[in-house]
Amino acid sequence: MTLHIPFDNSYARLPDGFFTRARPTPVSAPSLIAFNRPLAEDLGIEGADDDPLLAAILAGNVGAEGSDPLAQLYAGHQFGGFSPQLGDGRAHLLGEVVGLDGIRRDIQLKGSGPTPYSRRGDGRAWLGPVLREYVVSEAMHALGVPTTRALAAVRTGEEVYRERPLPGAVLTRVAQSHIRVGTFQVFSSRGLYDDLGTLYDYTVARHYPDVTSPAELLERVCARQAALVAHWMSLGFIHGVMNTDNCTLSGETIDYGPCAFMDSYAPDTVYSSIDRGGRYAYAAQPDVIVWNMAQLATALVPLMPDQDGAVRAFTEIIHAMPDLIRSAWLHRFAAKLGIAEPEAQDAALIADFLDLLHRGQGDFTNGFRALAEGPARDQLTDRTAFDDWEARRRERTGPGSEALMQSVNPAFIPRNHRIEQMISAAVEGDDRPFHHLSAVLARPFDDQPEAEELRRPPLPSEVVPATFCGT
Repeated sequence: MTLHIPFDNSYARLPDGFFTRARPTPVSAPSLIAFNRPLAEDLGIEGADDDPLLAAILAGNVGAEGSDPLAQLYAGHQFGGFSPQLGDGRAHLLGEVVGLDGIRRDIQLKGSGPTPYSRRGDGRAWLGPVLREYVVSEAMHALGVPTTRALAAVRTGEEVYRERPLPGAVLTRVAQSHIRVGTFQVFSSRGLYDDLGTLYDYTVARHYPDVTSPAELLERVCARQAALVAHWMSLGFIHGVMNTDNCTLSGETIDYGPCAFMDSYAPDTVYSSIDRGGRYAYAAQPDVIVWNMAQLATALVPLMPDQDGAVRAFTEIIHAMPDLIRSAWLHRFAAKLGIAEPEAQDAALIADFLDLLHRGQGDFTNGFRALAEGPARDQLTDRTAFDDWEARRRERTGPGSEALMQSVNPAFIPRNHRIEQMISAAVEGDDRPFHHLSAVLARPFDDQPEAEELRRPPLPSEVVPATFCGT
């Protein structure tokens, strides 16, 4: 069967100022590491996994019929400082497909060579960040989190140079779109209000077809982002680089650079090697997403005929967002305790369990999972305090609470030390840990006795204290 990707490219029909047409740079010896066949089928992609054309297309060596490669333009606040021009510096949007579910999605290559937005970078990615994003994004999907997906990972047969020579790779990423807060910021900050209006119209048509005003768009995006961050936190996930250029209008998690899942619970946990001030720490994520949405609001103001009135209306929307996050957080964490219909006072019950985990350096994932499968008290050092707390929890639960907890408290997450071990093996040419980890993480809520070792927190010698961007 000949490879067929049913491209239908709407973003490429926008004005030229939205992007630069750019082709991926071919590599010497592309070879497929992984191809996400179930996702490909959902996207209507046809063809055999062993077709050599597949690796060639997904490495950027061959242009697929119907593709229209481009690098998107955007700006963004990075660690609070505004960069007026960013853009895809090592990524190429090949085009879009409309899946079997009727949803339009982008297909993008990452690590596919330099573009006009590369800012002196080489446009390449090494194998580690490619496999990290593949594993973590697919794990997030299996956990039920809105996220970009990984369609493929390809070795390039070439080395890239960071601190040392490393094997190169290309990731194929799928997203409902790559429209970011920073995409709105670039046109708003430059006073290109016609383009800003075009972007608004396009975004509404693609993601929110029932929205009738910029205020309503802001409200809807805030709601999605509030729910997303609460979902992250319920899993102990730390994004690591919540810049406005990594914040999508679709409400999907994007950019798995210095991300990680916590082992021992500590609200001030930071993994990103460049986040020295803790701006994007675990507990700071709700505040950051509100700040990011305020930047979106600022970018949308020029679209409003009454800009003073818009500022007042947008301010109300932004000020309402912390309550949205608290409500979503309460429902997520209450379910983790087996409480199907939370009440306001349950926030204290949740906070007390988190405090027990924190004081006892308990593992976040295993601690919550043990509430359903037991014995949870073994996860903590202050067992007397846990017994008192557990009596309070049981007063708030009823029939079906164990099943509820099993459905929201994963047994398996992509633990940082396992990711690093998987990458180390792959660098040496052994992809078996990658495939094993991917298979286990596809069923995160299932008991998998044969993979019990992947549930174990890191030994002191295995702790990975910092993660890095993939540039």
